[in-house]
Amino acid sequence: MIKSTRLSSVDFLRGLTVAAMILVNNPGSWEYIYPPFAHAHWNGCTPTDLIFPFFLFIVGISISMSFRKPKETGADKYVYMKIFKRTLILFTLGLFLNGFPYFDFSILRIPGVLQRIALVFCICAILYLKCSKKTLMIFSGSMLIAYWIIMCFISVPGLGHSSLEPEANMGAWLDRLIMPGHLWKYSLTWDPESLLGTIPAVASGLIGVLTGEWLNSEKDNKEKVIGLFITGFTLIIGGLIWDSFFPVNKNLWTSSFVLYTSGIALNTLALCYYFLDIVKIQKGWTVPFLSFGSNAITAYFIAELFSRVIGEIKVGDTDLHSWLFQHLFASWLNPYNASLAMAVVMVILLWLPLRQMYKRNILIKI
Repeated sequence: MIKSTRLSSVDFLRGLTVAAMILVNNPGSWEYIYPPFAHAHWNGCTPTDLIFPFFLFIVGISISMSFRKPKETGADKYVYMKIFKRTLILFTLGLFLNGFPYFDFSILRIPGVLQRIALVFCICAILYLKCSKKTLMIFSGSMLIAYWIIMCFISVPGLGHSSLEPEANMGAWLDRLIMPGHLWKYSLTWDPESLLGTIPAVASGLIGVLTGEWLNSEKDNKEKVIGLFITGFTLIIGGLIWDSFFPVNKNLWTSSFVLYTSGIALNTLALCYYFLDIVKIQKGWTVPFLSFGSNAITAYFIAELFSRVIGEIKVGDTDLHSWLFQHLFASWLNPYNASLAMAVVMVILLWLPLRQMYKRNILIKI
């Protein structure tokens, strides 16, 4: 398909986010990861923890740009069918990745990254079409407050009090109740993409929707950039204040995490918007990220699929992934640099076909 007109800053930030997601998801060895490329163990926020909320933020921006005309003219049933179709495709792709290559449905993990993106997209798109900007702001704030109340003030059944611990919080309890045996294989008792955590994740998406509305407004470019920075810094401060009694936590997707990460996303977008869409400094260094950004879901899906394939192919008494790490990287680099180098090579290998797609103005739309 031919590319439509779109903001370079949004494509660039989307591409940077997806490239970073591929980088941190594909180290040569999970035993050798520099701290910035690892998630916070529980509370706290590393650069890696910013990646997923950045993507949901950008999903929100894309919603406001893609569905702006139907919102103004009145969305018909075909618009909603398009939303539900994309939601179903994204959710199914996520389940496919969770099941590949054995597809043991008795233990198939139901939550996942693409599944959360699907749900956030669906809910945010419908709310955008149905609600005014003021109502969307009220929805966002209400979701964050409601989630805080649920997590911090309602007793977890069987525990007798509220908890924010991995296996004892309300989200983990609900997941075990609804999806027993179908959670994250590394814990089985809780999931980092919990069903309850979709509530604040939708708020992350709605902040993106409202940002898209701001970018689409009649304000001049200077006012838009200043507005993005002011709002971003305000959300960061709000998130840090909330962190004192509802900790910033990616796995729980806490309300403070939403404010903090959305604020950083707004500030990052402000810089990208200024340099790429106002000053129009678009040198060759932006092309790799624009390539990733133009086919973001395709890039993520192929990267995850490829990673699983090389992890399943046997080479002697090990797998192809480990063999490549040991023979091509660890044989001449220290373990941490070798692990990072293999991840970088993965990003580059995936970029090569995406670059050709970008040059030919090809988009794979879901």
